[in-house]
Amino acid sequence: MNTKPGIIGKKLGMTQLYKDDGTVQRVTVLDMSEVAVVGKRTKETDGYTALVFGVKDAKEKHLTKAQLGTFKKRGSTPKRELRELRCSEEYAAKFEIGAPIKLEEIFQPGQMVDTRGISRGRGFTGVMRRWNFAGAGSDTHGTHEYRRHGGSIGTNMTPGRTLPNVKMPGQYGSETVSILNLKVARIDSEKGLLMIEGGIPGGQNGIVLVRHSVKERLRKAGRS
Repeated sequence: MNTKPGIIGKKLGMTQLYKDDGTVQRVTVLDMSEVAVVGKRTKETDGYTALVFGVKDAKEKHLTKAQLGTFKKRGSTPKRELRELRCSEEYAAKFEIGAPIKLEEIFQPGQMVDTRGISRGRGFTGVMRRWNFAGAGSDTHGTHEYRRHGGSIGTNMTPGRTLPNVKMPGQYGSETVSILNLKVARIDSEKGLLMIEGGIPGGQNGIVLVRHSVKERLRKAGRS
């Protein structure tokens, strides 16, 4: 179970930063200003330790009475999106329910982190877009209405059927994607912005999970 420190945020988009040597650094900007701790899990009551983070304020009419009762019991503002992150007891003790979160206490510039988000949905797509197929054959020499097809999907005699896991058209995107070992480029504590070098899965305003890298120790040891 991953117990590395982390937090959730809202993806704003991508921009560019300029380093001291003039090189351009492409970064993804995450908004953490609306994130708050709305609950805790303890070993005494739940059998494990975790922090419950919430983002995006929710209207009371959009929540059930049970959900509203939970937020009011904890004295926290209702949130639309909730994520529960396992952690150690020492780390959970640093946070108070409803208190503002300081990004500099969780991340540092230059630190390696792991990100996870839901990729943008493309709907039902063909094999050329979904699997990067080259297409079947050329555009001449008798080719007719077969330019963007996938080609053969099996044999006739043996085994006489289509084998499982053959790449075919279908639903593309809208799935959980993790990208490991990205570098924290900059932290803006006043605005609650976290800038991470590289791209992160998900569309604009999508929820992204950021944790300390699980392979950083192995990278330093030269075993990655």
